[in-house]
Amino acid sequence: MVGSSGSHQKWRNAVTGKQVIVPYHRGRILPLGTMRAIIEGSGIDADRWL
Repeated sequence: MVGSSGSHQKWRNAVTGKQVIVPYHRGRILPLGTMRAIIEGSGIDADRWL
């Protein structure tokens, strides 16, 4: 995590340099489309998320 503002956190992949914004709403489940966008934007293989 490289920063945060309100209810969102900014994460950066140290290897690829890709950056992704992640909503942080304690106790709420992220919608599937949002989670997919986070996975794609992170530069990490989807298999590693599972």
